[in-house]
Amino acid sequence: MSRYRPHIIATLSLGLPLIGSHLARMAIGVSDTVMVGWYGVEALAALVIATSFLIILFFLGMGFGTGVMGLIATAIARGDETEARRSTRMALWLSGIFALAAMPLMWWSRPILLALGQTETVSALAQDYLRIAGWGLLPMLAGLTLNSYLAALERTQVVMWITVVGLPLNIALNWLLIFGNLGAPELGVRGAAIASLSVQMAQLVMLVAYCEWLPMARKYHLFQRFWRPDWQAFFAVARLGWPIGLTMTAEGGLFVASNVMMGWIGTQELAAHGIALQIVSITFMAHLGLSNAATVRIGQAKGRGDAAWMRDAAVTVIGLSMAVAVAAIAIYLAFPEALVSLYLDPAEPQAPAIIAIGAGLLFYGALFQLTDALQVVALGLLRGVHDTRVPMWIAGFSYWVIGMPVAYGLAFVAGIGAPGLWLGLVFGLSFAAVLLLLRFWRGHAQGDWTRTQPAV
Repeated sequence: MSRYRPHIIATLSLGLPLIGSHLARMAIGVSDTVMVGWYGVEALAALVIATSFLIILFFLGMGFGTGVMGLIATAIARGDETEARRSTRMALWLSGIFALAAMPLMWWSRPILLALGQTETVSALAQDYLRIAGWGLLPMLAGLTLNSYLAALERTQVVMWITVVGLPLNIALNWLLIFGNLGAPELGVRGAAIASLSVQMAQLVMLVAYCEWLPMARKYHLFQRFWRPDWQAFFAVARLGWPIGLTMTAEGGLFVASNVMMGWIGTQELAAHGIALQIVSITFMAHLGLSNAATVRIGQAKGRGDAAWMRDAAVTVIGLSMAVAVAAIAIYLAFPEALVSLYLDPAEPQAPAIIAIGAGLLFYGALFQLTDALQVVALGLLRGVHDTRVPMWIAGFSYWVIGMPVAYGLAFVAGIGAPGLWLGLVFGLSFAAVLLLLRFWRGHAQGDWTRTQPAV
């Protein structure tokens, strides 16, 4: 145990603040949903559709800011200040370029949403939201890149606190602008968009200010002559980042498709599915934070050229993630009805049926914990050694060629229904976890790289 104690301490020091920031970010989204839901049903429907649209674009663009984490950690471990600066700057450039390129899709989103079968009212309201909130894609992606930069510097606490500060600010601005309180204009869904954009801009300003103030970061001169391009680093980050964006989109699309198919089964099943999925998502934030920590730790090992240290760091993060999964499984199996009932009004006539379905799905959510945890941690390990392209193909194949057909077959062909759909998701994620872990342990963890290997 003494062998792994330093790794446990270091991983938790990095991972716990990242977990906190992921949970706070999720809470901001929940606060938007709840407060717009109080305002009106059509506004809520528009918000759900608009944020789904925005999230898919965010997934596509987040690869640059996420992928650069391993590059920066490796460069810092080597003492290469120039490479750390170059990679971070060009990740910021790429994030900005993607955000601006995506803006026309959001500005003219109404016809796209109409073509996808949404009503005229919901499509118009969603476009109103996206024409404001869409500008937030730039601070979101730039902030993600700076989060990776600070994580590589092992300064994740500030990322958490800046995200946490955004929650009460978002709630206060929503209260003012959605409902028109204290003399503010009543803007409905547009008020929620203004609140989100304001919070995202404020968080980015705080991150930039901290990066400039942090004494240990001053030597990197991150924003000095920021306008100067570095095409070698630009294309290196681009080659590393785009597969991550496609991987995230493939996984996000898997769950969007599961929502659609659950709607084919029935309204109660869809409601129960949404509740169970959100419960599972809360604990997934812990695995995601540990995956981010794994990227930094493995990147440091690569920079040092130490395969044994890499293996110990990988064992540690997998063990911690499994400990979280076991705790979550125990809670899901012990209190399934109580967890689902938290999301429902007891006076709702359909509540007992939804609770029964949701409690059953949480049994499969318990299985979900192990498979989803292992695959997201495996992706984090591989990103630490700058391996993103093959994992993209593995993930896409596992999610869409294995998981989705199995889900459809069990749910509709075999007639199992909602549980069959979740079993298919478990199957696809399990397939991905096995292949990704094998790729790491049979190659990278055995020293299948060198200190002079190119970034991509």
